[in-house]
Amino acid sequence: MKKKIFITITCLAGIYLLYSCSKNFLNKSANGTLNPDLLANTTGVEQLLIGAYSLLDGYSVGSATVGSWSSAASNWVYGSIAGGDAHKGSTATDQPEINAIENYTAVPTNAFFNQKWIAVYDGVTRANIVLKVMANATDMSDAVKTRVAGEARFLRAHFHFEAKKMWNNAPYIDETMTEFTVPNEKVNVPNTEDIWPKIQADLQFAYDNLPATMNAVGRANKWAAGAMLGKCLVFQKKWAEAKTVLEAVYANGTNPLGVKYGLLDRYQDNFNAATKNSKESVFAVQSSVNDGGGAANANYGDVLNGPYGGPFDCCGFFQPSQDLVNSYKVDAATGLPSTTNYNAAPIVTSDEGVAASAPFTPYGGTLDPRLDWTVGRRGIPYLDYGPHQGVAWQRDQAYGGPYNPKKNVYYKEQKGKLTDASFWSSTVTAINCNLIRFADVILWLAECEVEAGDLNKARAYVNEVRARAALPVSWVYLDGTSTPAANYKVGLYNTAWANQEDARRAVHFERKLEMGMEGHRFFDLVRWGEAAATLNAYLQYESNIRTYLKGANFSAGKTEYFPIPQTQIDLSNNVLQQNPGY
Repeated sequence: MKKKIFITITCLAGIYLLYSCSKNFLNKSANGTLNPDLLANTTGVEQLLIGAYSLLDGYSVGSATVGSWSSAASNWVYGSIAGGDAHKGSTATDQPEINAIENYTAVPTNAFFNQKWIAVYDGVTRANIVLKVMANATDMSDAVKTRVAGEARFLRAHFHFEAKKMWNNAPYIDETMTEFTVPNEKVNVPNTEDIWPKIQADLQFAYDNLPATMNAVGRANKWAAGAMLGKCLVFQKKWAEAKTVLEAVYANGTNPLGVKYGLLDRYQDNFNAATKNSKESVFAVQSSVNDGGGAANANYGDVLNGPYGGPFDCCGFFQPSQDLVNSYKVDAATGLPSTTNYNAAPIVTSDEGVAASAPFTPYGGTLDPRLDWTVGRRGIPYLDYGPHQGVAWQRDQAYGGPYNPKKNVYYKEQKGKLTDASFWSSTVTAINCNLIRFADVILWLAECEVEAGDLNKARAYVNEVRARAALPVSWVYLDGTSTPAANYKVGLYNTAWANQEDARRAVHFERKLEMGMEGHRFFDLVRWGEAAATLNAYLQYESNIRTYLKGANFSAGKTEYFPIPQTQIDLSNNVLQQNPGY
């Protein structure tokens, strides 16, 4: 007999009352079940579709379960902290659920997992409601229905993709399984089948049917669907199929307004609210502030992730690891990284244990400049705040370390304009969360070429990304000067890689450098089959600095996926099967 699970539907009542682009509609109270006839028209379906897009950020206003940092679109906890990019930071007792995720001891009752689960499956439900209601709409042309179906299926695939990355043994729910019910009704869904084929089918439909241009940058178009489909194929190691799709995106892709994809000259502009939705943004979660939403439409999931002290009001989390910082060391002669021995002495020096009033000289060795747009470190300009102040900007340096995140932080001159002035912290910003950048597409293509055996073509793709990092406009400079803030050097791979293993290692390491602190590292290591070896080596090194990691261990065959939330198992009356090892 097939195993089944019961998934709690918590978002439906709010969706039914949707009336605008703002997520304020989620504060409305439900009056019972949905009468789908009320929304079975062009206006109603489009509003429901906006509601599905609305949950891309993982945050639902007024919900007790669809949270913020626990279900953030950036996956900073699950992708970056669990992947060794960063430590939880702050203090040992703040958000203790993350401690267990960081040291790989998390259990099924960890509340973070249940909140993430509900967020992604609420998103699935919203996409399904669009399809279900649209089937009865009589005033929509076939062309409009096809476009809306493409967007809804793209979103459904994205949410299922998140579940698959997190739990592997995740259920797939389509519109035939979704009912018009009040919250907390249960839906019977088989959970034992691999859902990759259905995710792929949704993305293929979106790629085949969505137009290249749309009426808003935040919507999924043909090329965003193609990039997501390529990502889905890469995760399945379907290299030839992925290569075909990604090559089309690389050659022909445009954003929804028709702007051709490309790498920005300035790496840092990918992480600035003032320069978002650029030609490098393939698909991003849209964030806005000061719009009457009380910060609900801002990048709420990263609210904890700013420096603590000085000009900053919250909250000291998400502190980069020394391992990540050391990764940006490069050879003084070639400008290339050491992909295997980057933690060897000399390490990149920090101000750990150095009083704020004491002198400190930053590391003088050669570095990849992407370090200083990814990590805040003492003595190096931190956006437009002047030199980073080290321990004075950390909540507990002895616990979380000497570094701060940078990609999700607002510029000083943007405070109150591109941060939400109505909220208790300025760390809710208008910075988009990039789900796919064009650099992703290039590096996925490099992976495809490595696996296909064309190492020179793979090398050319990697060099394209590195050449951008080498541009002086992508460097950090001492305030008000033309003097680089550190000894920057980025070289290209000018010598052919000796073999496939060397090529694979170089491509994988380039993703670490390019995508540091962007929520991808853990999931990359798992799909490459490198998680146990890489993360146990990381723990061995990093536990000598962050002693609370002593004894931590990544268990191969278990820790590649997180435990299915106990709450969901309980709702299923123990029909839902737990992941192996938990």
